[in-house]
Amino acid sequence: MAQTEIQSYSIIQNIAEAEIRFYPPVMMAKHTSKREGSGFGKLFGYISGNNTNNTKIAMTTPVHMEKKTGENSMTFVLPRKFTGDNTPQPNDTSLSVFEDKGGYFAAIKYSGYTSTIKEKQHTEILQKLLQNENIISSGSPKILVYDSPYKVINRRNEILIPITFKGEKNK
Repeated sequence: MAQTEIQSYSIIQNIAEAEIRFYPPVMMAKHTSKREGSGFGKLFGYISGNNTNNTKIAMTTPVHMEKKTGENSMTFVLPRKFTGDNTPQPNDTSLSVFEDKGGYFAAIKYSGYTSTIKEKQHTEILQKLLQNENIISSGSPKILVYDSPYKVINRRNEILIPITFKGEKNK
C-alpha cells in the first residue's frame, strides 16, 4: 500500500498532552455547506481528475473539518508539489482552491472514530490548557482526521486551534 503524504508541521513546544505547532503554507481544496459531513464526494472527485487539467491528485492526510453554526466545511490538503501557479482549478463551482497561509496552532490528539462528543471534550481540554498557559486562541477549532473510515484500530484524530504564539515574529 502506498504511503500517504502527511501535512508537514514542526513541534515548537509540548504543553501537557498538547503541542504547539508551526504549519508552513500549503495548497488546499475546500467545500463549505450547511450540512455536516458533506463535501467528501465532491473533494474526492476533484482529486480524482474533476478539475481543469483532468489531473489525478494523490490523497493526503489529514482531512480538515470545521463545524460552525449554519456552516460546515471539509478541506483536503494538497500534496507539497502544488503551488498557486500549478494547482488545477475545480470544475465543481462548490469547491474552492487556495493557499492556506499556515501559522501557529495548538493541537491535541485523540483516538478512535471521531464524534461530536469527543470533538467537544477535546476542544474544551485544549482551550483550558491554552487558558492556563496564557496562550491566546485566534480562531475556530478544526477537527483533523488522519485515517480512512475503513481503518479500525490505531486511528488518529486531532483538534487544532489557531493561536497567537509569543515566539511568533511580527508580520
